[in-house]
Amino acid sequence: MTSRPVSMSANLIGTLFMIAAMGVFAIEDALIKAAGAIMPLGQVMIFFGLGGALVFASLTLLRGAPLFTPDVVSRPMRIRVGFEITGRLFYFLAITLTPLSAATVILQATPLVVVACAALVFGETVGWKRWAAIVIGLIGVIVIIRPGSDSFSALSLLAVIGMLGFAGRDLASRAAPASISTALLGLYGFLSVVVAGSLFALWSGEPFVWLDRSGWLVLGAAVFSGVFAYSFLMKAMRTGEISAVTPFRYTRLLFGVALGVILFGESLSPTILLGSGLIVCSGLFIVWRARQAG
Repeated sequence: MTSRPVSMSANLIGTLFMIAAMGVFAIEDALIKAAGAIMPLGQVMIFFGLGGALVFASLTLLRGAPLFTPDVVSRPMRIRVGFEITGRLFYFLAITLTPLSAATVILQATPLVVVACAALVFGETVGWKRWAAIVIGLIGVIVIIRPGSDSFSALSLLAVIGMLGFAGRDLASRAAPASISTALLGLYGFLSVVVAGSLFALWSGEPFVWLDRSGWLVLGAAVFSGVFAYSFLMKAMRTGEISAVTPFRYTRLLFGVALGVILFGESLSPTILLGSGLIVCSGLFIVWRARQAG
């Protein structure tokens, strides 16, 4: 069975959807960071998760599909939810407690970890060149967090743990039953945010605050940003060739860094620039090698 040929116009449209998705994901991160400054993070996550879950539940029902099937509680889905909770919680902590630009850069190492774990878990073939690229990209993460130096902050590990959680989620998604639709994955992904927020709220013990109009607007904008970004991402992956649109995932780094500098007055240190260069170049090389192998 041969794959359906994809036209250049379809690849262009898919690329535009991917760039749009990464831009809106970066906006979502900035809104979450802003919301975390005016209310407890647990409250942010619970409201954000409930809003996104409501949207995806509505989309699922409008299509006449059930909100629950036995496959939802299958072992791959349980593993996926566990990684989703870990990734969401620690990444939200990272973008609220550390510079948005640094957290965004570290997140870009997710594909490198996914490729490495796919070789170890699923037995996929990864040649020495791609292994070398993975190692170089992970060195880029180490350059950014600078363990052992005077400027090292343990808070930078939050983004690393969040990145590992997202990598595990992506791997578990590959093993998830094909009968589960994209909208249903989105529903349970956002419900995982609710669980993560509830656990953090219980742990922190911070009382919820009553939101004014601006607070509700920030949260609402974050929810719709997350939904639109997720939808754009799915559209990109289903319109163009994966090898053509995947490299443009790294535009999220540009958007995230720009928003961090413009909105939050963050500065870019030489180590962040060097580390981001190592991560992006490694990721693009792996994408290129995979395309050559295909």
